[in-house]
Amino acid sequence: MDETLDRTFAALCDPTRRALLARLGEQESLSVSELAQPFAISLPAIMKHLDVLSDAGLVAREKTGRTVACRLTARPMEQAMNWLNHYAQFWSDNLDRLAAFVEDDPWSTNLPSQPTPASPRAQASPSRGGSARGRKRSTPRGPIRKT
Repeated sequence: MDETLDRTFAALCDPTRRALLARLGEQESLSVSELAQPFAISLPAIMKHLDVLSDAGLVAREKTGRTVACRLTARPMEQAMNWLNHYAQFWSDNLDRLAAFVEDDPWSTNLPSQPTPASPRAQASPSRGGSARGRKRSTPRGPIRKT
């Protein structure tokens, strides 16, 4: 099953292949040339994308005379959806527990209500930033130029 999932997700990682699947989802079956029509890439490039989709089992091709028709197959997507749903449930459960924990907020309800003390800096002597006496100079003052 892991190989099937790997191939499915590898096939789905390309936007052109996802667009091809979307087109096939609109109609039951399309010929390769009909499928390739709206894309601004060559027919051989479309064929390579279809090869990847076929190898992943997402698309089935059927040749009738000179026409190759493509249609969606559901099984690999069902497996991928089952895998995604399993992890969606995992994350949903964990996020629900986190939300419940945050909403309970045991830290704020267990503490007695006391005024918040001022920060240690605020309790220290007033700032000396404005007084010349408190500032240190890094270099001695040079001669004053007249302009």
